[in-house]
Amino acid sequence: MKKIIIPIIAVAAAVATVSCSKDGFYGSGFYAPELIADGEGQPTGDNFATTKENDFVKTSKQPLSTFSVDADGATYAYMRRCVRAGLLPGPDAVRIEEYLNYFTFDYPEPSGEEMVAINAEVGECPWSAGHKLLRLGLKGKSLADSEIPDANYILLIDTSGSMNGYDRIDLLKKGLVSMIDYMKPSDRIAIITYSGEVKKVLESTLVKDKSIIKKAINKLIASGGTAGGAAMKMAYDEATAHYVTGGNNRIIMCTDGDFNVGVTSTDALVEMVESYLDKGIYLSIMGFGMGNFQDSRMESLSNHGNGTYNYIDSEEEMMKVFVNERSRFFSVANDTKCQVGFNPETVDSYRLIGYENRVMNNEDFENDKKDAGEIGAGQTITALYEIIPAEGFAAEGKLAEFNVRYKKVLGQDSRALSMSVPCTVAESENLNLAAGLAAYGLTLRDSEYKGEASISMAQELVGDALSFDPHGFRKQLLELMKKAESLRTPR
Repeated sequence: MKKIIIPIIAVAAAVATVSCSKDGFYGSGFYAPELIADGEGQPTGDNFATTKENDFVKTSKQPLSTFSVDADGATYAYMRRCVRAGLLPGPDAVRIEEYLNYFTFDYPEPSGEEMVAINAEVGECPWSAGHKLLRLGLKGKSLADSEIPDANYILLIDTSGSMNGYDRIDLLKKGLVSMIDYMKPSDRIAIITYSGEVKKVLESTLVKDKSIIKKAINKLIASGGTAGGAAMKMAYDEATAHYVTGGNNRIIMCTDGDFNVGVTSTDALVEMVESYLDKGIYLSIMGFGMGNFQDSRMESLSNHGNGTYNYIDSEEEMMKVFVNERSRFFSVANDTKCQVGFNPETVDSYRLIGYENRVMNNEDFENDKKDAGEIGAGQTITALYEIIPAEGFAAEGKLAEFNVRYKKVLGQDSRALSMSVPCTVAESENLNLAAGLAAYGLTLRDSEYKGEASISMAQELVGDALSFDPHGFRKQLLELMKKAESLRTPR
């Protein structure tokens, strides 16, 4: 495939669908990025929804801020794929909350009967002098394998032609085979594939017969069109037919998101997914590939389907999602919402960093009928607010009240957690990591709120947060930042 530099006049029209730029970043105003293109000058077909960043809000006008948790990590892994390929993600392909929640933070475990623990701290904002950062943390209860209920998994696998390749169907097969070895004999697996037609290639089978399941996985090949809508309906029917009361009933959808046969509109698919919300069936989506990657569709489906969304760029990511963090497929906290009540005496204005498509109406916080995000076993969730202090800001004052509501089981009444957040300014590795990830994301987005943020600032912050580094992903981040910095240098 020949690479073509698209003229600057074409850049504005391409941004909605182009996700990576080479040797440059969007919004600089100095030069046109080089876009990966085919021989006819068409940009890659990766599609990300346009995101408008949250603005600062005056506390005197609106002291409450409410949002749903978001446990996804998709755009972080997509960034890694881009950087390793010598590219930078476009601004809409950077969702800062997913950078934060890709990582496991060193948060305390829940105590007593609670399935979630909350924590918070305040620090200096490194990219805006005089501003503060409020870090909010949640931790889902860690469970041993023996404590996790039996699983009823339906593997919903895209076997269309667009999934053909070592980084798609071949990578997927390796990861699924590895996952089977860590599942309990009493767990169940069914496999449904979709291309030009929908097929149930494996009836729901106990994992004690793992050789049968692995054989079905290894026989998968990719070709044809993509009848995703019909396949999803079959998957939900299969999950319902073998429903495990009190168990982990979950569809694991593996695709590049390109549905072109049957039900194809995102709205229609979302409506289908939402119709199963009260049946206790979860949806996890695994995105693959580059060049035809439909992120906006997959994120929307996962957000509306009691789901999570990951992007699989490598074998290490398959191991992370399907093996090392497999307990996260079991949700310990459902419909989890956060509400922060800021003190107008100490906070002039605040801005929620990221979570743009997870912001909720304040009155929905106590409405148990409103869907929100899930937290898996052992999973940490992090959120950041940038704070403009009021004149009355003092270390002994109160900054905010941090409130959380969650359900142990879908359909039950929610439980309430709350803590008061003092103005005391501190510094910790958790805060350094969160600030470093935010600074990195703001820089990649060329955000209007980035202030003095830079990749070198992000490197320094993350470099001060390495003592707790499960599986070495923080050290890997430093390597990615170093390469990303070299890619940002204008020619």
